Amino acid sequence: MNDKLPELRNFCPDDADGVIDLWTGCGLVRSWNDPLKDITRKLTDRNGAFWVAEDPVGVIIAAVMVGYDGHRGSINYLAVAEAWQGSGLGAHIMARAEAYLIELGCPKVSFCVRKDNTAVLAFYERLGYASDNVHFLGKRLIPDD
Repeated sequence: MNDKLPELRNFCPDDADGVIDLWTGCGLVRSWNDPLKDITRKLTDRNGAFWVAEDPVGVIIAAVMVGYDGHRGSINYLAVAEAWQGSGLGAHIMARAEAYLIELGCPKVSFCVRKDNTAVLAFYERLGYASDNVHFLGKRLIPDD
C-alpha cells in the first residue's frame, strides 16, 4: 500500500457537491437516482460509514458508503477520481471498509457492480471478490423524480 495515499475522513455536508461531481465523473450517477437524495438518506444511517478523501488542494478524489444491516455489509458508490485510479487508493479504501465491517462483527460483504463495467469487475476480482450465485432483485419504493 502506498504511504502517500490521502487519508479517509468522514463525509460532511459541505462535501456533497464534490462527491456528486466525483460520482458523475466516474459514471455512477443514473437518471433514476438523485445523488443528493442518496447522500441525504445515507446521513440518516446509523449502521455504516460514509468516507471521502481529498487531494492536497481539497478536491474530493474518492468516496465510499459502507453499510451493515446485521446480516451482511454493503459497499455503495465507491469512486476514485480517474487521476488516482491505479494508485492503490481504491484497494486501500476497500481494505479499510472490510476492516471496519469486521470490527462490527459483519461476516460477509456484498455489493453490486454493473455487468458491463469490466474494469471495475476486474478491480474487485484482483481483491478476491467473485460473483455470488444469487439474483439481485430490486423494486423502486420512492421515485427520485
